[in-house]
Amino acid sequence: MRPLLRCALAVGLLLPSTALLAAPPAAPRTLSGELQGAPWRLDVPADWNGDLVMLAHGYEPVGVPRITPMAANDSTAALLGAGYAVAQSAYSSQGWAVADAVSDMERLRQHALLQLKHVRHTWMLGFSMGGAVTIGSLERFPQHYTGGVSLCGANLSGEQIAADLLTTLVAFDYFFPKAEGLPATGLASREAAVLPQGELYQGIASALQRDPAHAALLAQRLQVSGDQLAGTISLHALVLHELATRSGGMPVGNTGVVYSGFGDDAAFNAGVQRIDAVPAAQAKVRATLALTGALKRPLVIQFNHNDPTIVPRMQAVYPQLAAHAGARPLPQVLPAVGEGHCGFSEAQVVDALKAVRP
Repeated sequence: MRPLLRCALAVGLLLPSTALLAAPPAAPRTLSGELQGAPWRLDVPADWNGDLVMLAHGYEPVGVPRITPMAANDSTAALLGAGYAVAQSAYSSQGWAVADAVSDMERLRQHALLQLKHVRHTWMLGFSMGGAVTIGSLERFPQHYTGGVSLCGANLSGEQIAADLLTTLVAFDYFFPKAEGLPATGLASREAAVLPQGELYQGIASALQRDPAHAALLAQRLQVSGDQLAGTISLHALVLHELATRSGGMPVGNTGVVYSGFGDDAAFNAGVQRIDAVPAAQAKVRATLALTGALKRPLVIQFNHNDPTIVPRMQAVYPQLAAHAGARPLPQVLPAVGEGHCGFSEAQVVDALKAVRP
């Protein structure tokens, strides 16, 4: 027995311990680059759980300087802390870039899979305009995703967004005609499109202050508070004109629209400015920024309380569209949390992702 014991001990001394044989823990890593004009980054935590989150950011006005390499979204750290790898694209264009973003995110997803090799599940998660990017990606590429999350999402087609924004602008022009510092042709005009955003905001704010009664009526109809009204109207003008620039003309009109909720609706409908859509622009928006509701993957939707950007009338649109289209499964709408636009805590973002059920 002793010779055998000595032999076993000798062999044990020659062999490394189990701890030494174990592979060293993977280090966290960040990759970045550019794909067809779209800056991107990929973050992988040391304790990666094998899941990939494609994170779609929100609206970025045209001309905003970009940082190189691309900066991480504020929610990246929380997702990494929960074990997810996170891939993000800055998109190949700024503005209401939903169509470009869907293509950019799909291109990045393919690139990320080459870097990660063994991905268990891929999820789509978007904020604000990124909500439309998320839904568009799930509708267009369901085979690539386990599910998705739209947080504070603008979950509407391009044409629906444009129609809502146009309503805001013509309503302002009706109640505040020939406002000082603003074009006499109205907020939907080309003259307004070239006005610096600061001047546009100031002209709107000054007009609202001079007529508090009509300002209160407009705020109620637009479902925002009085102190948020000027910012909401100027944002709507910015986005609508950007959509018109992208599509080559006004993508939506209001000829034949019967409005309600503006006080004396008969007078409003008789006196409000009527605008025709440019047919080619309207066709382009319908072709490139459509949402059908025909979901084939789980989708979680969550909003914030008192969001001045994605107001209640917008929040109900996509769930109704999905129900009408016979989506399976239907979107799961979580109770609102937080305040304002995209006012989610890090924990709430992770919880929303975990709420998706394949």
